[in-house]
Amino acid sequence: MPVLCVLRARLLSLAVWLVLGLALLPVGASVALAQEAGAANLNYGQWEQDAKRAEAALAEGRASNLAFEQVRAQIVDWRTRFTAAQTANAAQIETLNQQIAALGPPPEKDAAEAPEIAERRKALNDQLAILKAPGLAAEEALRRAEGIIKQIDQKVRERQADALLRLSPSPINPVNWPAGYAVLTQGMKTLWTETSQSWDNPARRTELRNNLPAILAYLVIAGFLVIRGPSFMEALTRRLQMGASMRARAVVAALVSVGQIVVPVAGVALLVLAIQSSGMTGLRSGALIQAFPYAAFTFFAARWLGTMLFPAVDDVDIGFGLLPENRAEGRFHARMVGVILGLEAFRQAFITEVRPPLSMAAQAVWAAPLAILMALILFRIGMLLRHHVAALAVSQSAIGEDMQFRSRMLGSLGTAVVGVSILGPLLAVIGYVSAANALVWPTVMTLGLIGFVVVLHGLLVDIYLIVSKSGKEGREALIPVLILTALVVMALPFLALVWGARVSDLLEVWTSFKAGVALGDTRISPMSLLTFVLVFGIGYGITRLVQGALKSSILPRTRLDKGAQHAVAAGIGYLGIVVAVLVAVTAAGISLSSFAIVAGALSVGIGFGLQNIVQNFVSGLILLIERPVSEGDMIQVGGQVGIVKGISVRSTRIETFDRTDVIVPNADLISGVVTNLTRGNLSGRVIVPVGVDYGADTRLVEKILQEIAEASPQVAIDPPPVVFLTGFGPDSINFEIRAILADVNQKGRVHSEMNHEIVRRFAEAGIGIPFPQRDVWIRNADDLRARPGPARGLETQKVATALRPHDADRHAAIVPVDPRLAADIPRGAINNDPSEDDDGDR
Repeated sequence: MPVLCVLRARLLSLAVWLVLGLALLPVGASVALAQEAGAANLNYGQWEQDAKRAEAALAEGRASNLAFEQVRAQIVDWRTRFTAAQTANAAQIETLNQQIAALGPPPEKDAAEAPEIAERRKALNDQLAILKAPGLAAEEALRRAEGIIKQIDQKVRERQADALLRLSPSPINPVNWPAGYAVLTQGMKTLWTETSQSWDNPARRTELRNNLPAILAYLVIAGFLVIRGPSFMEALTRRLQMGASMRARAVVAALVSVGQIVVPVAGVALLVLAIQSSGMTGLRSGALIQAFPYAAFTFFAARWLGTMLFPAVDDVDIGFGLLPENRAEGRFHARMVGVILGLEAFRQAFITEVRPPLSMAAQAVWAAPLAILMALILFRIGMLLRHHVAALAVSQSAIGEDMQFRSRMLGSLGTAVVGVSILGPLLAVIGYVSAANALVWPTVMTLGLIGFVVVLHGLLVDIYLIVSKSGKEGREALIPVLILTALVVMALPFLALVWGARVSDLLEVWTSFKAGVALGDTRISPMSLLTFVLVFGIGYGITRLVQGALKSSILPRTRLDKGAQHAVAAGIGYLGIVVAVLVAVTAAGISLSSFAIVAGALSVGIGFGLQNIVQNFVSGLILLIERPVSEGDMIQVGGQVGIVKGISVRSTRIETFDRTDVIVPNADLISGVVTNLTRGNLSGRVIVPVGVDYGADTRLVEKILQEIAEASPQVAIDPPPVVFLTGFGPDSINFEIRAILADVNQKGRVHSEMNHEIVRRFAEAGIGIPFPQRDVWIRNADDLRARPGPARGLETQKVATALRPHDADRHAAIVPVDPRLAADIPRGAINNDPSEDDDGDR
């Protein structure tokens, strides 16, 4: 069967299945119940006959693929019934198992059991065996049906592989051309004969005269729609695109542009109706006329895709966005693809009704030219894509990462198309015409499918931007990516059909997907997962509502502090999530006992790889229960001091005084040393060190500092502040003010205010605040003065290079020094200690 005919049939079948699935979705539950009700009344005699007939057809291997598909559909129907029958009497079987378990375990071999219990156990086991019999029979038949289906699939795939690898006569060999020419001449003779016989038939001429007004009306309307319709719709679309500054107009233009397909195809359909109404068609001419709508659809659809993907308007961003100088060529090649697809449809219609069937030489001669011509178009399209990617690579630094990924994908697609365009003609020339057709035509359909997905994605994204009132930055949001992902997933079945998959293969995948995966005695299916997600979502929502009510209405009216309120709300949240998970698992019918082995394996992984996470989680629970640290506390941990802003399951967030967030694992708060500066109350101590000159009245200093501390409004009265003389430093007499503050959060401000007041009061009392200073003694000052040199122009120089670093905290001396002498002073000639000076020169 020709490749495009197979593709059309598969795509039409998938579309029919999708429509039927959507139409029958509301009654799916009732159909399932009906299957379960009829599962117990299976006609195993009829099943035996159907199974033997299918096995005999497989053994002979002479049935056609169509016959095998019909047998397979019948066996699939039986398999559906057997699958439903496996769960027959499930509720009663579960009840009997519980009754038997209530009787206790059966006695040992030599042990005796009470006669009443033994008799009751036997009766229950007999009932259980009777109830299990239908399910066991259905399971045995199900295994047989699945085996037959697999054998049919294997047989069909082997035939498809043999057809692809079949070596035909080379179409470029002139010896094979007469066979193809003979098909052409014989077909033309057949068309002439059919037309002559129809005209010579009086009944046909009478039918023509009677339908002539309707035929003329059809022809007039069809001519207008076919000739004027495409140009009118294209002009209207371009006009709307020119005003596409309003995104709504761009969306309307995209929707209106579909009329470029609908209007002319409707005209062609009317043209076909007019010809069929004449009654002058025969078998072969009727096949050619019926190919007109499909050929028109392929041409105008390819024309529309080329216009949308390679628009003439530069600011329209719905397509591939080729370079402006290449867009016109892209539109031309898209139209040529439509023309060749239409010619291929006419070719298939022309040779379909040939009797006897075409020879292999004739098939190769008729199939190869259009495939080679399409490969040439594909080669140029692939080169256009590669040229576009190369142009983007030049400005790769100016485009975003997302655009770079798209350009790489586009480059890979262009390379693949070029490879197919080269390999396909080579296979056709050698003689593998079927393989060439199976490579070239699916590539064309794949490009069309990708183009349609791109156009549809751009349209849906524009609609999203209108609804969300977003600008161009909305294209970088998450929703457009999700839309593209959904479109790609929806296009995968069509892509599989294009590349040789059968509708039955897709239905088999869907059946396996619905059946789910068996884990022990539990089967996890999409329906169970959906049930789990829905129930858990409801439970999670209820938990959040309860938490919100607690935080906003209930807990604030209690005597609990803020940290305790947060702990209660968080505990309710964790408990609600756990309960929601358990209820969702039960509602989905998932047995937790089936995950015992998996849980054991995970526990090993947790013990090694996730131990830190588990440790932090447990520590978080301890923090919520014991509450050594609460939200709003000022703590010091790991050298960081700040306010606790939030306690989660894994970590605690601390905001430091410079407004930076520090994330501390909960395990550090439990196992490490934590200083809570505000635990229980906000009071805390402030220490203000003060230094005064030697010779100052220490009692006066003590009195002034005491008055300053007592005058501060944040200093507590009980206990009162105290002032201590803490020691004698190298430069000052040191005092300390020690006071308890009512709010330790004001410690920095109180410290600053006290320092300001100390400076003011000491100035009024004439008490000096010392600062570090040093005297520099030069031992050989006379020798240095006696050295000859230029005029002495003294300037201030730092002589730190000549000082001995006695103490890292000492300051370098700044002295008036001759510039010449500063360079001549030897290291070690300067002494900081006057006691070591011999001559007293300073």
